[in-house]
Amino acid sequence: MIDIKSISPVNDSEIESRIKTITACPLKSIESKQAFKFILSAIDLTTLEGSDTDEKVIAMCQKARQFHEKGNGIPNVAAVCVYPTLVRTAKNGLKGTDIHVASVAGAFPSGQSPISVKLSEIKYAIDEGADEIDMVISRGKFLQGEFNIVFDEIAAIKDICKHVHLKVILETGELQTLTNIRIASDIAISAGGDFIKTSTGKISPAATEQAFLVMLDAIKDHFNKTGKMIGIKPAGGISEPSIALNYLKLLENVLGQSWMNKEYFRFGASRLADKVLAEILAA
Repeated sequence: MIDIKSISPVNDSEIESRIKTITACPLKSIESKQAFKFILSAIDLTTLEGSDTDEKVIAMCQKARQFHEKGNGIPNVAAVCVYPTLVRTAKNGLKGTDIHVASVAGAFPSGQSPISVKLSEIKYAIDEGADEIDMVISRGKFLQGEFNIVFDEIAAIKDICKHVHLKVILETGELQTLTNIRIASDIAISAGGDFIKTSTGKISPAATEQAFLVMLDAIKDHFNKTGKMIGIKPAGGISEPSIALNYLKLLENVLGQSWMNKEYFRFGASRLADKVLAEILAA
């Protein structure tokens, strides 16, 4: 467990100023058409509704695997993200592709279940074939200051995941302050998360550039100390290509080109892919 007292408070106005400066400039390492292709390749195409059916997931998988058929070097998305009971359907629908199946699990989206229930659901999703798990932290425990419980739960879930990539959702819109987002980021990283992710997409605000920049800083500081790269995933409410480009600018500025691939960067989205494809085809 990290020393929470050693984490410096986040200066909100400094974060705002950095965002304004960084997003006002063009990308340095990639031109716009290639940037949109990268964004498409980094999308976790997502459906997380109580009304989800096998048919809906099959249709989403068909959509996910058809992007490259447009030609012009257009990539497929990185993953399809579904609930645990639909993992096997997605796995069958994506057979023969390199598109991963991600599953939200562990009392998503509230996190309000005993750890035994969370572990059981995550094990079920992995047994069904999930390549990646998107878990959400216990925000109630976090806001009560029970940071050790939050850490221990993530560590226990990572132990179950083993080789399966673990994305830790902070649900930044419920953490109240940017300093809390920094603390949660550091806890998630130190407990073994392979990715840190902004949001479930179930509350407002979901992803914000402010939260994302704080999380990028946490990843950079961890890399500078350990040499270990941690991935990052903004999710929820990102539906416009211009907004996605802003996130890419922040990523490039803070972490650099080494993170500009789907192994370390994802978007959680359901509406973004078609709009990004239109930008690629129009360029």
